Amino acid sequence: MLQEESDLSLIIAQIVQKLKGSNLYSQLERQAWASLQRPEIKLESLKEDIKEFFKISGWEKKLQNAVYSELSVFPLPSHPAAPPEHLKEPLVYMRKAQGSWEKRILKSLNSMCTELSIPLARKRPVEEQKELLNKWNEMGTDEPDLSLFRPVYAPKDFLEVLINLRNPNYENGDSLSFRTHLGLIQVPLKVKDIPELKECFVELGLNIGQLGIDDSTQVTFENEHVRIGQKVILAEQDSAAAQQYIRQGSPTALRAELWALILNISSQPEDVLYYEQLKTNVIQHDLLVDSLIYKDVKLTASNDDYYFVFEDYLYQVLLCFSRDTSVLSHFAYNSASPPKSYIRGKLGLEEYAVFYPPNGVIPFHGFSMYVAPLCFLYHEPSKLYQIFREMYVRFFFRLHSISSHPSGIVSLCLLFETLLQTYLPQLFYHLREIGAQPLRISFKWMVRAFSGYLATDQLLLLWDRILGYNSLEILAVLAAAVFAFRAVNLMEVTSLAAAEAVLADLSTLKVMPLLQIFLFATVT
Repeated sequence: MLQEESDLSLIIAQIVQKLKGSNLYSQLERQAWASLQRPEIKLESLKEDIKEFFKISGWEKKLQNAVYSELSVFPLPSHPAAPPEHLKEPLVYMRKAQGSWEKRILKSLNSMCTELSIPLARKRPVEEQKELLNKWNEMGTDEPDLSLFRPVYAPKDFLEVLINLRNPNYENGDSLSFRTHLGLIQVPLKVKDIPELKECFVELGLNIGQLGIDDSTQVTFENEHVRIGQKVILAEQDSAAAQQYIRQGSPTALRAELWALILNISSQPEDVLYYEQLKTNVIQHDLLVDSLIYKDVKLTASNDDYYFVFEDYLYQVLLCFSRDTSVLSHFAYNSASPPKSYIRGKLGLEEYAVFYPPNGVIPFHGFSMYVAPLCFLYHEPSKLYQIFREMYVRFFFRLHSISSHPSGIVSLCLLFETLLQTYLPQLFYHLREIGAQPLRISFKWMVRAFSGYLATDQLLLLWDRILGYNSLEILAVLAAAVFAFRAVNLMEVTSLAAAEAVLADLSTLKVMPLLQIFLFATVT
């Protein structure tokens, strides 16, 4: 009990400390001073009267939303004496694996630099700055020669690293368990089984209305759900209520506002100004990662039937994102560390070290697909940018860093394999025997959070649930559900290429029926 109280007081102190540096804190302070002029504020009951004023004027709700937002990304509880690296990742072998993976990425980036004789960063000449500013809203028309650039890595390279992960403290002798023999992921992490997943995703149950299923048959359910949604957004402005509400899916017309409310994004003038500063930074300086972003957009979103129209938005958001040093704060709870570079001629001198790129995130093949679906919801660049940044520092970073977190990609791979082996053993064994390990097919879906694989309306219904449950575990459940849905065809295939062909097109799949059937209609 005492331990719980001390943990709670520690969390409160840390959140208070974080909020003290925020814009909200200065706004609350200004409001408190201004309220002193009001007749209902009495000196003898000052504290209670100001609290009441905050409640009536809506500032209390804004504070609650800010606290709730901080709690959503707060690291899992750990021992008070634990060093900072334990907050990033408690398991030493995971930290080491992430460290060596980062060295490989940086080596790849530096070798590209050397081969092409291109600096990591340079100041643009004035003429080039003017030209970029003039075509800022139509960068998609630009056709730079990117033939010599290559993505720093692709998901399949990352998968090979995860397959080779081992816990040195774990006995890998002759007495291996049957499960360890079958799967590609060979690390002992605790993942949920179907009964635990049912408990976790209880709102997805067969007897509970869902957008993505019931809206096509029950008009009354959809109308009622929309009515409640409008109350949550317009009347309450409550992040926690919005998160609970969205577990049953979001009405299309309310989704943009609901997501912004859950992520605690409200476009203030200073947010627009901050975005403009990032844009100025892009115009003034050219980074090597800019070419990687151009190349990635050209290879992925530009060739996608749903997303090619958003090419200009993708460049704007991703180029600004690469300059945003506020993203660095998420490395406090991310197992990864931002890469460092040195000012020319000062290699190895720490006082001349800088983070590169400034946000600490090197884009990989498919990175732009994290932004593309959001373009359907937000048409104002600074708002789109804020939503993407918050989605990244809450969720997406976990899909390309090595950690033991339940929403980390290692746990998702293990959860996917465990679900298939436990509930579809014949299928799993068959695919393994023909050299078509299921994870080799599903990994790319999970790394991209299914972006670019599902139809956009279905993808947004899936991302509703990611936000609603503050968890990425549903990605692994859906991946297993897709295999279950195509099991009859997959049992007929005799090669990896044939299995990939069966699962090549997911654009006709309906997400919610698949999830419901797999979770709630599977015999356990």
